[in-house]
Amino acid sequence: MLGLIVSLIAIARAEHPIDRPLVVEKLLAWYVFFSIGVDNLYNFVMHVFFGKLSAAFIGWADSPFQFEVGTASLGFAAVGLLAAFRSYDLRLAAVLGPSMFTLGAAVGHLYQMVTAHNFAPGNAGIIFWTDIFIPLFGFALLRLSCPNASPRATLATA
Repeated sequence: MLGLIVSLIAIARAEHPIDRPLVVEKLLAWYVFFSIGVDNLYNFVMHVFFGKLSAAFIGWADSPFQFEVGTASLGFAAVGLLAAFRSYDLRLAAVLGPSMFTLGAAVGHLYQMVTAHNFAPGNAGIIFWTDIFIPLFGFALLRLSCPNASPRATLATA
């Protein structure tokens, strides 16, 4: 939500006319900054420094994998913060890795709900839904900002 608010402020402060490419650019830049960079930095802190709390929130026992998930999140955060205001290709890379991770996590959460009846807030609550919808939103923004997404560009290369 913070990324969306900052995006709207950036769009409102942009020079007029405000067109679709500008809106998509601002949304994507701040999405990568907050939803990839800041979110994964937070995930790093929670899993590495507050592992027992994080595991309990998910409904799992603490384990050494907390550190591994945390350091993976730190890598995603670094790429996200670096890519936020850079090229399409770097943003694509920044979105792809964490999206595969969170979509896979959503499958794992669903499996836990079905097989272990784990409906802990960190397994079946908002985390489950954000693991699905945040990547889908990112992929939609990437598609809208893709340099080859316009019909004219497609026809020109055919």
